[in-house]
Amino acid sequence: MAQCVQSVQELIPDCFVPCVAALCSDEAERLTRLNHLSFAELLKPFSRLTSEVHMRDPNNQLHIIKNLKITVSNIITQPPQPGAIRKLLNDVVSGSQPAEGLVANVITAGDYDLNISATTPWFESYRETFLQSMPASDHEFLNHYLACMLVASSSDAEPMEQFSKLSQEQHRIQHNNDYSYPKWFIPNTLKYYVLLHDVSSGDEQRAESIYEDMKQKYGTQGCYLLKINSRTSNQASDEQIPDPWSQYLQKNSIQNQESYEDGPYTVTSHKNSDSNLLSLDGLDNEVKDGLPNNFRAHPLQLDPSSDPSNIIDGPDHVKSASSLHETKKANTGIIHGACLTLTDHDRIRQFIQEFTFRGLLPHIEKTIRQLNDQLISRKGLSRSLFSATKKWFSGNKVPEKSINELKNTSGLLYPPEAPELQIRKMADLCFLVQHYDLAYSCYHTAKKDFLNDQAMLYAAGALEMAAVSAFLQPGAPRPYPAHYMDTAIQTYRDICKNMVLAERCVLLSAEILKSQSKYSEAAALLIRLTSEDSDLRSALLLEQAAHCFINMKSPMVRKYAFHMILAGHRFSKAGQKKHALRCYCQAMQVYKGKGWSLAEDHINFTIGRQSYTLRQLDNAVSAFRHILINESKQSAAQQGTFLREYLYVYKNVSQLSPDGPLPQLPVPYINSSATRVFFGHDRRPADGEKQAATHVSLDQEYDSESSQQWRELEEQVVAVVNKGVIPSNFYPTQYCLNSYSDNSRFPLAVVEEPITVEVAFRNPLKVPLLLTDLSLLWKFHPENFPGKDKEEVKELVTSEPKMIGTEVISEFLINCEESKVARLKLFPHHIGELHILGIVYNLGTIQGSLTVDGIGALPGCHTGKHSLSMSVRGRQDLEIQGPRLNNTKEEKTSIKYGPDRRLDPIITEEMPLLEVFFIHFPTGLLCGEIRKAYVEFVNVSKCPLTGLKVVSKRPEFFTFGGNTAVLTPLSPSASENCSAYKTVVTDSTSVCTALISSASSVDFDIGIGSQPEVIPVPLPDAVLLPGASVQLPMWLRGPDEEGVHEINFLFYYESVKRQPKIRHRILRHTAVICTSRSLNVRATVCRSNSLDEEGKGGNMLVFVDVENTNTSEAGVKEFHIVQVSSSSKHWKLYKSVNLSENKDAKLASREKGKFCFKAIRCKEKEANTQSSEKYTFADIIFGNEQIISSASPCADFFYRSLSSDLKKPQAQLSMHPEKQSAEDAVRLIQKCSEVDLNIIILWKAYVVEDSKQLILEGQHHVILHVIGKEAFSQPQKQEPPEMELLKFFRPENTTVSSRPSVEQLSNLIKMSLHYPESFNHPFHQKSLCLVPVTLLLSNCSQADVDVIVDLRHKTTSPEALEIHGSFTWLGQTQYKLQLKGQEIHSLQLKACFVHTGVYNLGTPRIFAKLSDQVTVFETSQQNSMPALIIINNV
Repeated sequence: MAQCVQSVQELIPDCFVPCVAALCSDEAERLTRLNHLSFAELLKPFSRLTSEVHMRDPNNQLHIIKNLKITVSNIITQPPQPGAIRKLLNDVVSGSQPAEGLVANVITAGDYDLNISATTPWFESYRETFLQSMPASDHEFLNHYLACMLVASSSDAEPMEQFSKLSQEQHRIQHNNDYSYPKWFIPNTLKYYVLLHDVSSGDEQRAESIYEDMKQKYGTQGCYLLKINSRTSNQASDEQIPDPWSQYLQKNSIQNQESYEDGPYTVTSHKNSDSNLLSLDGLDNEVKDGLPNNFRAHPLQLDPSSDPSNIIDGPDHVKSASSLHETKKANTGIIHGACLTLTDHDRIRQFIQEFTFRGLLPHIEKTIRQLNDQLISRKGLSRSLFSATKKWFSGNKVPEKSINELKNTSGLLYPPEAPELQIRKMADLCFLVQHYDLAYSCYHTAKKDFLNDQAMLYAAGALEMAAVSAFLQPGAPRPYPAHYMDTAIQTYRDICKNMVLAERCVLLSAEILKSQSKYSEAAALLIRLTSEDSDLRSALLLEQAAHCFINMKSPMVRKYAFHMILAGHRFSKAGQKKHALRCYCQAMQVYKGKGWSLAEDHINFTIGRQSYTLRQLDNAVSAFRHILINESKQSAAQQGTFLREYLYVYKNVSQLSPDGPLPQLPVPYINSSATRVFFGHDRRPADGEKQAATHVSLDQEYDSESSQQWRELEEQVVAVVNKGVIPSNFYPTQYCLNSYSDNSRFPLAVVEEPITVEVAFRNPLKVPLLLTDLSLLWKFHPENFPGKDKEEVKELVTSEPKMIGTEVISEFLINCEESKVARLKLFPHHIGELHILGIVYNLGTIQGSLTVDGIGALPGCHTGKHSLSMSVRGRQDLEIQGPRLNNTKEEKTSIKYGPDRRLDPIITEEMPLLEVFFIHFPTGLLCGEIRKAYVEFVNVSKCPLTGLKVVSKRPEFFTFGGNTAVLTPLSPSASENCSAYKTVVTDSTSVCTALISSASSVDFDIGIGSQPEVIPVPLPDAVLLPGASVQLPMWLRGPDEEGVHEINFLFYYESVKRQPKIRHRILRHTAVICTSRSLNVRATVCRSNSLDEEGKGGNMLVFVDVENTNTSEAGVKEFHIVQVSSSSKHWKLYKSVNLSENKDAKLASREKGKFCFKAIRCKEKEANTQSSEKYTFADIIFGNEQIISSASPCADFFYRSLSSDLKKPQAQLSMHPEKQSAEDAVRLIQKCSEVDLNIIILWKAYVVEDSKQLILEGQHHVILHVIGKEAFSQPQKQEPPEMELLKFFRPENTTVSSRPSVEQLSNLIKMSLHYPESFNHPFHQKSLCLVPVTLLLSNCSQADVDVIVDLRHKTTSPEALEIHGSFTWLGQTQYKLQLKGQEIHSLQLKACFVHTGVYNLGTPRIFAKLSDQVTVFETSQQNSMPALIIINNV
């Protein structure tokens, strides 16, 4: 229980005090009324004695009474009605609220820190009023009248006669059977005669003479002259006199109903709304027969004229606020005791002292003695009861019967003179004068008697008071018998059905247990008495039980909270809204943040409702908001109710301050970090064959890999534009900002281009939310705004549509527990700084079957696609936390976040805006297939654009054609056949020999220093004007690997007018091409042994294998090889040496074709006169048309395939002279075996598609670098290397050898033998056959070479010689020669044969080394091929 102002030892005696009746004449009442007080009220503040009092007990022992208090009240002849008592208690509780500035106790229990009000003054007021207002009953005498004050005034005509009348009236009330109320303690009631004298207006001598008469008649002990009203009421304002009455009168004691002002008070049911107010009759203040009979009629009687349908739910539901307010209002304006001076106060105090000392206590002492004597005589005891009690206790105790065994005889009534009642009377008297030992003895005796008689009501009363007496006994000789109280409570409640008496027991026992720190037992006791018959009582007791739980040695926090909730619920039912709200708020401290979401929801919902009822609208909104923002586990219907209540309350709040700032709405949730901002127009949809560039859009998912690729492409093109250097202030263009992008800088947006903000909503509820009139909230600082000062426009918000256009989404529905994004646009019309702050919208729900209690569809509701039940306008801010900083030591050790500026764009001046459309752009190609498409460039802005370039990682995929106009126009024949190539019709005679043309790589933007990935777009006049569009042809070639290819194009362009903030703009496009297999080409080149026409050994043979690898999934019927072309700076194809007559090379599925070509060197003069970038193209045609391979697009794609080779870095020259010479030598040797011959295979494929035949065309490239090494048209898959054992030692630091390989050294010298193919010799004439043979040695390198020719046969084994047949070279067997660079030397040799047969003359072994290399040995040279001779006998 909460702390009390009084200790329990002070509290209980104050609850049970001697009662004195007061009966006043009309004139006496008038005198006291001058002070706005009745006589009883006049005495109230002075009713406690300031000094100790002495009296003697029946054994003549002196007994001291401390702090004795008496209560004086007007006689009321009707018992107070239960309804009136209930109303009074309700008023008392509602009138006592926690003080505003009260500092709460902070209790720390475990991990809870709770703010709890230490005291509960409303409970103490309730308890005091409850105990005072208890009606007197027959089974106990504690609140029966012991004495009666008869009060007359000195201004009465005949005061003595008036006293006689009053005395008769008192006698009539006590002894006449018409009056069962009030109750009197004993028949012989003490009468005390008081003469009131008005000092200011009365005659003092007359008063004194009357007083003398009184003393004569009633004795000095039985009368008193009380002088009051020492000043007139109009003097009252001059001097400020303290007012001790107000604190008593505020409590509206039931016996002093005069304090109620005349006037109606209202009663209402908590189930009806505020409009159903019931008017009741006022309290009757008439005085009849000199008696203020206030409660003659039931005080809660309804006015018969009121509406019979308005029925009160129950006695507790009394709306006390208005009546209490009226009382307070009446009382605040009234000064009590206005005619009394401080001397009068002392006189009243003296009067009470005199009355108690001389009248009341002697009367009580005498009565105790009489009762004691009666009991002794009746019981026949020799000793007084006082000394006999020991015998009763020390003897054998009779076990008390359990309550269940006792018969229900609570209706048994004793006659007033019954000895059992006399014991009880004596006990009560002893108790009232604090003689607790004697009281306990008597109660104990009476209890036994009552139990024997099974008079249960009497027994319960005796048990109750015996327990209290035992507790209050000085020195505590015996422990507090709590079981007495338990039995009493059970009896009162279950047998006697008297909840009022049971409640008194509980209140007293709980206080006693609390004082002994038995909080658990006290709580159990309090909880036991909660019941359905009184919500107010149950609420107060549950609250006290909760305080017991929290005040335990180890506080039971959750029990405290649970019982506070129960108390709050009962307070609410009792109409005590403020107390209900307070209980729920206190309990919330425990439940908050512990994951008990359903409990939290319930508490918040109740707090919201109660706050709303009490017009604490902000609290109500806050509570309902909490319900919505927690992850609720409630059912959909419950959540719908919560939401509608919130909207309803919120609407009322917003109506109170319609011009206030928009408050924050709790739902839907916004994932701020997922907010994306997009700058620019939405992408146009595809229009037939026209397909817009994909660019950037909010529909694309973020991919870090691709964003890195785009960044690299942009850096590449910017570097090219800035002569190879990326400017220091360069930042990659970001059109879409999200949580992955770099948002540390203010983004740049262009005026007149929309800004789209994508907001990610999530509806946490199980009910759909409808947002209407959804738009962005922003702030704008314009730059150079005419006619306004900068300070003025600091906070220019949504009201300026000229500056920023705002898109409004009229309806946006988010279904239950759905995540959904809304895209909101702003249209900037002026340059400046924009700050996007958040969103504004109307929050509502869709009208369903569930409706809020008492709320219909509101007028002025939105009507759209969905029917809206109710909506409120509010906002939510978009606050994005930047990335955590982690660079410096300070940042690493603390938690700091960088800025995120994606919502703060700077609006810059106009820029050109490019749109790109692709026309007839394929989605599927064969590998190597050439297809022609068109690209349309449109400038949709108001600024001209220039410097248009396109950059791609796959430049070999597309071309815009060569630079010169001559190369690109289409030939007539090609346009007839819809070919992508430039063609010329040829005659059939020139089939086998090559047709020569040449072109420079510079014409095709492929130079040595340039970036092949960055391709300028050939715009006419290099500028695209506003609104202009240009269509350019674009040739595409299917990539060589099959599969799906994503090819990124980045278009770069600038404004003609240089902008300081944005230098350039970009447009992205991703093309997805699916390629299927076509041809696989492999080629090798080797030296030819035959001499060319000029006798120089510069010929080579090129072998080409073409395989059709298409598995006809693309509907390809067959491939035709229509032309093979070569392109090289030094070599050209000369003719085809195919032996087959069939000139049309067709390849069906999985077929392979072989081709052999002769290649010759270009003429020296051609090679020298032309620049090093000139390539010679030679075409060998297998059809009727020559495709000009040096024109677009054939040459474009050829050069693009070369570009990867051209990009390779050149060998760095070394500085050391000795190393220099060695490296030069290596280079010279390497060049011998190098050949830069490139083969282009041009083909047509015949495809059947939808029963139509299409002709596709394409080309493959094979780049031949080294003699004898096979080259392929498509990259070969690398075989994974075999697993090796791990090596656990460090490899020696091997320097890269600068020596050439043996293979390279063996290609220095080319050898060819010239001899007759067959030789006829008459062996029968001449046994030796001599054949002349010319050995041609050709130096392939540019350096001098030392050559050794060894003609001796290399004998491996004797058998080999015999088998192969032997011949001999005649003459010199070894020659040593030196050949200059490119020199051809011939040796005349003779071969000698002895038999006919076929012989291989290719036996000479040749060794060569560079002349200036001392250390290197001669290396054996490759012998090209067998040289067979046939020797015939003639």
